[in-house]
Amino acid sequence: MTMTIALPQNAEATNTGAPKTKSPRRPQISTALPGPKGRIIIEADAQFVTPSYPRPSFKLVAERAQGVWVEDVDGNIFLDCNAGVAVCSTGHCHPEVVRAIQEQAEQLIHMCGTDYYYRHMPQLAQKLDEIVPVQRPTRTHFANSGTEAIETALKLAMHATGREKFIAFFNSFHGRTLGSLSLTSSKAAQRVGFKRQVLDVIHLPYPNEYRNPFSAEDCGDGGAAQGALNWIENRLFKTTTPPEEVAAIVVEPVQGEGGYVPAPKGFLNGLRRICDEHGIMLILDEVQSGMGRTGKMFASDHYGVKADIVCIAKGIASGLPLGVCVARADLMDWKPGAHASTFGGNPVCIASALKTIELLERDLVANSADVGAYLKAGLEKLMAKYDSIGDVRGMGMMIGVEFVQDRVTKKANPDLRDRVEIACFERGLILLGAGFNTIRWSPPLILTRENADVALEIFDAAINASV
Repeated sequence: MTMTIALPQNAEATNTGAPKTKSPRRPQISTALPGPKGRIIIEADAQFVTPSYPRPSFKLVAERAQGVWVEDVDGNIFLDCNAGVAVCSTGHCHPEVVRAIQEQAEQLIHMCGTDYYYRHMPQLAQKLDEIVPVQRPTRTHFANSGTEAIETALKLAMHATGREKFIAFFNSFHGRTLGSLSLTSSKAAQRVGFKRQVLDVIHLPYPNEYRNPFSAEDCGDGGAAQGALNWIENRLFKTTTPPEEVAAIVVEPVQGEGGYVPAPKGFLNGLRRICDEHGIMLILDEVQSGMGRTGKMFASDHYGVKADIVCIAKGIASGLPLGVCVARADLMDWKPGAHASTFGGNPVCIASALKTIELLERDLVANSADVGAYLKAGLEKLMAKYDSIGDVRGMGMMIGVEFVQDRVTKKANPDLRDRVEIACFERGLILLGAGFNTIRWSPPLILTRENADVALEIFDAAINASV
């Protein structure tokens, strides 16, 4: 027998979605966290919602948001430096995005692009053809999420090459559906209980320059990047994984859930060479790193590398569910019925995406580069202050801060990371962990230097209170 829980309703029936007060300069915390209304919702969630969601130790119960500010159900206001896990690229409820969604919802919400035509799908596909790091001409398959985009890429690579093996990297995250889960290797909890992996995937270490996993012999004079490339060519190809059987190498230009680890110079270019030499597809997972997050439209733009297939989601539609798989047109030549999605390419989501890209190109990619560099410089100053910060890394507004017990041993300190994360939340700053001992900074790309100063001040206080 279950108990009915009376959930709190919206504070104001006429609320428009904006905070009740003018955009604050600082967070405003006025109750215990979570507050009384929040605790009721958390109780109902525990009763009726799946427990499989990997929620953090702190408990945010969001009610409304605008820009970089989030208000919880009890009226507490937070500075958001997570953006719904790198999703709200243009900030929460950007007025131009909201108008685009409203106008489209008044005209056409759904028609199923797998069976019928509407202008939105070719409009966005044509725009992606202009901006994605794939050799033109391209074609686009529309889905609803990052993991669906990855599933599309996997099927396409198998279809195009006639091969079945894949190469991926430890600490990667590509999704939790069974195909993409075969690639994912960031946490054991993501795999426990699901038996053998569905696809034939071999993993190797990602070239993390801070924690180089390769031997000096592997690296030669090329560092971690060369170590990874040699591992593929001199170990995998000569033992367990003949190159002529590999359909694709799947890689994140910046590992996301693995701890915000950027690929070292030369690595992606080396993968491109290996793929070209053996007829292997290069799949770039830009789900978290794309759409201006790193100070360029795509993280791979920093390296000058073009993929055969690119997967995009998260920030592409400012919070609406949309995933896309963009590939060379000559690869995406499969027949009708080979792969489709009822909801993928929803016209409302595409309207949001087109407006999002417009805003990114107008000034938000540039702002991500500028304010992101300012934020990173501030974090590096804190690294000089605290020996417990082992590394500050990243590009644009995709920055990782790794916590260690000391810089000599580099021994990970996940407990301190967790304490800092909670201390930030208690002070009104939303941050989220990534990897084993890293805090990710992935704020909305509208973040200002003034916002960054407030965030850095709170982060400093949280570390000081936690060490």
